[in-house]
Amino acid sequence: MLERLRQAQDTITSAMSAIDGAPFREDRWERPGGGGGWARVLQDGAVFEKAGVNVSAVHGTLSEQAFSAMRARGIETAARDFFATGLSLVLHPHNPHAPTVHANYRYFELGGGEHWWFGGGADLTPSVLYEEDVVHFHRVLKKACDRHDPAFFPKFKAWCDTYFFIKHRNEARGVGGIFFDDLHDRPRDALFDFISDGLAAFVPSYAPIVERRKDMPHTDEERRWQQLRRGRYVEFNLVWDRGTHFGLRTDARVESVLMSLPLTARWEYCHEPLPWQQDLLDVLTQPRDWV
Repeated sequence: MLERLRQAQDTITSAMSAIDGAPFREDRWERPGGGGGWARVLQDGAVFEKAGVNVSAVHGTLSEQAFSAMRARGIETAARDFFATGLSLVLHPHNPHAPTVHANYRYFELGGGEHWWFGGGADLTPSVLYEEDVVHFHRVLKKACDRHDPAFFPKFKAWCDTYFFIKHRNEARGVGGIFFDDLHDRPRDALFDFISDGLAAFVPSYAPIVERRKDMPHTDEERRWQQLRRGRYVEFNLVWDRGTHFGLRTDARVESVLMSLPLTARWEYCHEPLPWQQDLLDVLTQPRDWV
């Protein structure tokens, strides 16, 4: 799994670097309790304001807080020794017409394999709604899912809409994609193949969209709206995201855990949306089936 994640990291950073024209910086880090990771970040590029594609592989003993969170999810075990590896990426483009994108694919086990599961997915967060972009993104993910089980996409799409929801705002973080966790309902090899196809689907799902939007002219008002939407992104990641919470509870590298946050964001008191912004807000409060 770690080897497959490193391969995907190479493929994705090469593709995004080619779009931006700038290289990713790589930092190798070690976790005090065991393991570490490879963080690759491109900041202040021509296309991406901030882009991170990180791989980690950590092991050790779960803290009391992390162990309690596992029990709360219905995982009944006395084992606290764990191994976790995953790829996590977030790309924030400069241009407000180009959407932010997130993907994460991971494997976790407790007790030397007594309990194991896969998790992950990918989702799109635009500031300006282009329906053709959202349809394309979902269509590529559906094709990857359908190769393994036709039930995967509708199930994981609905799960994504539910998970990436900012409860205190009563709106979704973005226009969705797929999300799944605690996946262990079939042989590990079969699920590993599914994860591999998910990783392979990332570049074709996103690269055509950012290529199409990265050079579009934009106004100050559109840029301001993008900053407000990024504020919502920050709120979800810090308040609700389980991955962020897990990373901080297991003493992972803080810079890597918080890599997902945008370089810039904005919060305004009682912002009143303009008519053209309402199209996106309607989708965020009432998720659609895009394919």
